[in-house]
Order: sequence, then structure tokens, then C-alpha cells
Amino acid sequence: MKVDTYNQNGEKIGQTLLPKEVFEIPMNHDLVHQVAVSQAANRRRIIASTKDRSEVRGGGKKPWRQKGTGRARHGSITSPIWRHGGVTFGPNTDTIFKKNIAKKMRRKALFMVLTAKAQKELLIVLDDLKIEKPKTKLMNDILEKLPGKGSTRLVILPEKDESIIKSTRNIPKTSIELAKNINVLQLLSFKYLVLPKDSIKAIKETFSKKE
Repeated sequence: MKVDTYNQNGEKIGQTLLPKEVFEIPMNHDLVHQVAVSQAANRRRIIASTKDRSEVRGGGKKPWRQKGTGRARHGSITSPIWRHGGVTFGPNTDTIFKKNIAKKMRRKALFMVLTAKAQKELLIVLDDLKIEKPKTKLMNDILEKLPGKGSTRLVILPEKDESIIKSTRNIPKTSIELAKNINVLQLLSFKYLVLPKDSIKAIKETFSKKE
């Protein structure tokens, strides 16, 4: 598959041949969904936590005697039916949301999403991406000249470049990631992928390794 290649001025300067082992994988929506759900679950932070009746403070003494008061019998003020008592079936930090997905499945789903992006012309390949100094305006001017203006964009770098990273992090609807760290959930969160040619090579070398 070939895609248009742009320079930093937004001009088409030719085409780039994408490696078929990465960008020509038939889509399997069930697999992509399964991988995306697992990655979302693994990111989940457990912040809600309640106490059951064994964890609530107090309750060592019976509130009143069993018979003769005319009131209902109770054994502890930590009972869930009491105000300030324990919570029944409430959320706690012992809940495990993590899901394990085989490495081959994650890799194949990643290739499927990349293939779909290329087929739908949502993959923007740059001949090169360099800026002289960290400045948001310089990076924003480059992105504004490329297709996808106003949409969400993920800039994928072949290697760490502090100037580009610092220049991109304050641009609305735009994020940045290294090629070796991309995942299915991240790619699905952005409409356009912007990447230099070297990023394609980095993706292939990182994820196309033989078992």
C-alpha cells in the first residue's frame, strides 16, 4: 500500500510504500474490541472504597438487651441497616479489573488499526519532522498545514525528541508518543496519525519481530 508523503509545509512530495506485514492486515472488529477493552481495564484506577460491617469502627457492645424494650433486636451498630454502619456489596480496593491478552493478539490488533487508518486516509506521513527550538507556535504551524485540521491527532515519533515533545504538549486535541510505545486504545482515541517516515520503520522493527 502506498500513501501520500508531505513535507513540513504541507506539500505533497511523493508517496511512501508501507510494509505489508504491518499495514495490510484484514480487520477483525471482535479482536480489536477485546484488546481495547483489556487495555482500558488495565489502566483503570480503583478509587472507590467502602467498609463492610467488620471494618466499621465500634459495634463491640450490643446496643440494648434482646427482650423487653419494645424495640427490634439488634446485635451491633455496625450492621448495614444502621446509619453509619457497614456497606453491603460496596466497592473496595480488592477488586481486580486487569485482563490478560496474549502478545500475538495485541500485536495483530495494532496492525489492524494501523491498516484501517491507512485505508481511510487517516495516516499522514511526513518526509521528516524537525524544529530548531521548543516552541508551540512552530509545531502548531506545521500541523495546521497538514490534513486533519481541527481533528484529534496523535504524533508518533521514531525516537525521543525533546524539542518536538515540548512543542506539542500544549496544542489542543493533539498528543505525542514514541513509535515503540503505541497501543490499540491510544490509536483509536485519535482520528489522525501523524508520523515521519522513520516512525514507520520503528513500528515495523518493534512489533514485527518473529516469535
